[in-house]
Amino acid sequence: MNKIKFDFPIAERTYKVVQDRNLILYIFEPKAHQENRPVILFFNGGSFKKDPQTPAQFQHQAKYFSSKGMVAICVDYRNGSDEGFLPPQAICDVKSAVRWVRRNSSELGVDPNKIVVCGSSAGGYITVSSIMFKEINDDKEYDHESTDHIPNFLIVFAAGMDGIDIMRRRYPQLLEEAIRLSPIHNVKKCLPTTLWICGTTDDLYEQNKKFIKQMKEKGNDITLKTVEGMAHGYFNYGRHNNEYFHKTRHEMEKYLHSLEII
Repeated sequence: MNKIKFDFPIAERTYKVVQDRNLILYIFEPKAHQENRPVILFFNGGSFKKDPQTPAQFQHQAKYFSSKGMVAICVDYRNGSDEGFLPPQAICDVKSAVRWVRRNSSELGVDPNKIVVCGSSAGGYITVSSIMFKEINDDKEYDHESTDHIPNFLIVFAAGMDGIDIMRRRYPQLLEEAIRLSPIHNVKKCLPTTLWICGTTDDLYEQNKKFIKQMKEKGNDITLKTVEGMAHGYFNYGRHNNEYFHKTRHEMEKYLHSLEII
């Protein structure tokens, strides 16, 4: 995999090695080093393509939240550029990243009970799936009943929740397993407190509304914030003169303030 370029200084830590592939945490440190800081892990979208987006997608959000005292991390995980890639590998990597941060919380100076995970699009699918599907796991030292991989808080930007649709379009070899890889077909109470952000003209908007309604009926605490007339990926830095980058960043900040994370 090519070297990922960031516009800001970052520290790098390997959280997992798969064959000859080092999976990296790209860490944005607050200026003041303190103990028990909150931490946010970003999982980029566009990762199922052969030419995927990189963890740098969220670097501007990460830089901002590090300025607010959070340790902010852009997470590298297996994706469409990896030979033989399938989505369960990325779901496993989400679990591994959260576990690594929690296990190394003292070294990182973070509070293991203030872990926020944020995922967009494919990154949202794998983060939600990592919480919902306990049997998908490749960390041999953890059994399926372990909860070390579950973040304390979750933020999702418009993510496909229909695993049958995802596998039919991209991974037909997984169609027979698609129901067990599909959040919308496995609704249950399992998510931490969640902020969900979606544009009203996003192709996933109606599906996301349906999933959230069903999940709330099961007792999940999910706040849906919609943005009128906006399509998929509208919040990314560099789009729409950054108007919606700033607006969605503000929604994230309000959410984290309301939870006394920052």
